[in-house]
Amino acid sequence: MKPFDIVIVGGGGAGLYAAMEAMKTNPSLNIAVLSKVYPNRSHTSAAQGGANAALANKAKDDTVELHIFDTIKGSDYLADQDAVDILCSEAPKIIRELDNIGTPWSRLDDNTIAQRPFGGAGRPRCCYCADKTGHTILQTLYEQCLKKGVFFFNEYFVLNLSVNDSRMKGLVAMNIKTGKIEAFPARTVVFATGGYAKMYWNRSSNAAGNTGDGQAIAYRAGIPLKDMEFVQFHPTGLRKSGLLVTEGARGEGGYLVNMDGERFMSRYAPEKMELGPRDLVARSIETEILQGRGFDSPAGKYVHLDLTHLGADLIKSRLPQIREMSMYFEGVDPIEEPIPVRPTAHYSMGGIDTDNDGRTVMDGVYAAGECACVSVHGANRLGGNSLLDILVFGRIAGRTAAEEARKFEPAPITADEISQTEAMLRSYMRPSGHFERYGTLREELGQTLGMNVGIFREASKIRKGVQDLKDLQERFTHVRVFDTGDVYNTNLLQVLELKNMLDLAETVAEGALAREESRGSHTRTDFPQRDDGKWHKHTLATLEGGSVKLGEKPVTMGRYELQERTY
Repeated sequence: MKPFDIVIVGGGGAGLYAAMEAMKTNPSLNIAVLSKVYPNRSHTSAAQGGANAALANKAKDDTVELHIFDTIKGSDYLADQDAVDILCSEAPKIIRELDNIGTPWSRLDDNTIAQRPFGGAGRPRCCYCADKTGHTILQTLYEQCLKKGVFFFNEYFVLNLSVNDSRMKGLVAMNIKTGKIEAFPARTVVFATGGYAKMYWNRSSNAAGNTGDGQAIAYRAGIPLKDMEFVQFHPTGLRKSGLLVTEGARGEGGYLVNMDGERFMSRYAPEKMELGPRDLVARSIETEILQGRGFDSPAGKYVHLDLTHLGADLIKSRLPQIREMSMYFEGVDPIEEPIPVRPTAHYSMGGIDTDNDGRTVMDGVYAAGECACVSVHGANRLGGNSLLDILVFGRIAGRTAAEEARKFEPAPITADEISQTEAMLRSYMRPSGHFERYGTLREELGQTLGMNVGIFREASKIRKGVQDLKDLQERFTHVRVFDTGDVYNTNLLQVLELKNMLDLAETVAEGALAREESRGSHTRTDFPQRDDGKWHKHTLATLEGGSVKLGEKPVTMGRYELQERTY
């Protein structure tokens, strides 16, 4: 295959914005997007609530500076302040560009883009399209990329970076439709593969495909991962499935209520109540349940998210998808009765370490969105900053790759490398002696992470999790793929995703064990205080000798000094 100038891995918001911006920067470039699903089915479509920007449409006194401060404070002061400055300063431009290319934003009475309150924000600045914001943005970006002539390779699963003497040559991927292993030589590669919270299995809001593929591929190629211990649990997942109930439901005025009928957030965030930052609200719900003030059911313990006082018209116009999901998955109509909710693994603050332009330590390799860690979210992401992150830094990474692509000479990917990859995949189908089943290993991975590296963490539990993961990795060497066919071999695909999750889970657990403090989403019951003296720093995880090696990196400070984080 002729080398591409840029190959983007991932067809979600970050990947599509990168492709669109790269084409705009240099229309003569040969640009491809590889996605394991069709782009309009990427997980960006599940982002309901909106994207933050200081447009000052709803609150006339909102400013970019207030957005910057809210983001830094929300991160528990672990975000890099120069990166946060870029995120918040670019936000109004991004929202207006999306408006200009056809994104159907909800509108205020004066026809300006509608904004609503979100957790941890001092002003209502979250721009939204009802409760389907990610879906509408994704469709808009996809049609723009098709219009501009981006090449799409849909239903391709990327297996590894091809590297020779630390020089990236391109990618090796499996065509899911045919099972054929194909080479994609490239001058530059942009990873935009999303998060890894699906490793928590049945308590996760993530799509089945959010298995950290980009992070795992980069990690195995020697690129460091940053702050992997910080996994965000969204406060309001549906009780049975863990599917997301947008923070917009609380932004519109929803109440969290325990079995005693209390709006219990008055105990934990008396000023912000239900609109405290996500880590605080998730811990508060879990505490209510652990202390016996939650409701009980065969599907597990939960609290209520009560929207009934908002009225039918508001719910139908601004939260139609939430109503539909509640009726379908929980059998409740939020117009008439509260929604049963419990925290659900939702977002990965950690990811591939990049600079502010999306570059990694490997020449020609870039990353953006949830698979990357710039870091703008630090220890805790504010609601409404996720879509903003993928848009702002997707655009930046696409522009940087387009400007730098011609600096790198393409190199061929050899036939030997392809045949070795094929042999590796076939080995899963021909194990000798004792074998392990995918489903058993997958279930145990989710269980040990949920029990030992969840919302509340403690050394003995994390050590148990680390040991469980080592055992699972050893057992994985005996895993068997029962489907020996080539066409749409989903059994093989699941095994490859499991390998990625096992590699990443070890970095999460080891990072959590090492960080002896509580900060943002990382809560150690044996180290309940934030320790700025020892732990105001990023962790770096690299793969050496088959195991995680932890390093560190300083946090970039700016005009905001460390202070206590209260709401």
